[in-house]
Amino acid sequence: MSNMNYNSAPMNAEMHPDVPIMPAYSEPARYILVPAKSSILPIVMIIMLAIMLMFSLTCNLAVFTDLVSDSNDSIHEKFYSGDKTGSDKIAIIIITGTIDEGEDYKDYIDKAMKDDDVKGVILRVDSPGGTVTGSDYILNRLNQLRKKKPIVVSMGSMACSGGYYVSMCVGNEKDSIFIEPTGWTGSIGVIISRYDASELFNKKLGVFEDPITSGRNKAMGSPLRPLNEEQRKIFQDLVDDSFIRFKDIVKAGRPRFAENPKELDDLATGQVYSANQALELGLVDKIGFLDDAIEQICKKVHISPDDAQVVKYGKEASFSDLFSLKQGEKPGVVEDVKKVINKAASPKAYYLWQM
Repeated sequence: MSNMNYNSAPMNAEMHPDVPIMPAYSEPARYILVPAKSSILPIVMIIMLAIMLMFSLTCNLAVFTDLVSDSNDSIHEKFYSGDKTGSDKIAIIIITGTIDEGEDYKDYIDKAMKDDDVKGVILRVDSPGGTVTGSDYILNRLNQLRKKKPIVVSMGSMACSGGYYVSMCVGNEKDSIFIEPTGWTGSIGVIISRYDASELFNKKLGVFEDPITSGRNKAMGSPLRPLNEEQRKIFQDLVDDSFIRFKDIVKAGRPRFAENPKELDDLATGQVYSANQALELGLVDKIGFLDDAIEQICKKVHISPDDAQVVKYGKEASFSDLFSLKQGEKPGVVEDVKKVINKAASPKAYYLWQM
């Protein structure tokens, strides 16, 4: 019998169809056992949870501290002029931008009232005005302050409408309202901003408002429906009532208008006046800068401007302010849209100069 060499040639399936093809020889697989490593994922997760817990406790503690601490503690004094070591202070309270909630300035006024070292106050106004209630709230607090300490007003680029309203905190004191040469003031009047989009929604988009109310005037002022004559008169009466109060406040702060009310009626058309015009009409006492107002308040309290420590009030950002819009941060587009919608849906009375 001849020796058969199975490896001499590959087996052809066509030549030997009945013979199964044997797989090629290969060495047995070798498996290397590697000891399993312990996962670090649980450890990382535990560390992250611990960090998050500590951060949460820190935040809660900081916010709680902000809430229970005296709000006046967050107010800082920035030296402006005079003597840094002077024991007698002149405090500058700045009202700037649109007046919304008058409570925003309560802390400044209260600090000046409680600080025995503060002998006099400068009210620096650079505002087009704001809500009727906000402006009136600030004036009320300033009037309380004036009972204890004299106030001199310094108007910046504008002190219009509600900005002029709060300036009446000087009472009938002479030479107490200054305006810068390029400043504007006046705009004595009231406005309720209202939008009528009924034409767009009803006729163009086919959207109709159908509220369920307790009375025919409950939904008046809606931007989706025009005002009828009765509702327009109601709004006009509200404006007139606030306007009467505005003029009464001006008469209390400007005695010449109390003696001649028609003079006030003639200029209280909502018009804005330049510094020279305002001086001529008796809306202000003098044209001058902030330093001129400081010199005047020092004269009232019998202190030399060189010896007084003149400081501006400001607020330090608290920990909780990092998560809010308190410190004058500009809101995003979404917040702006919300304000416009709320303003259109809920009309308010404003002592505000609107261009």
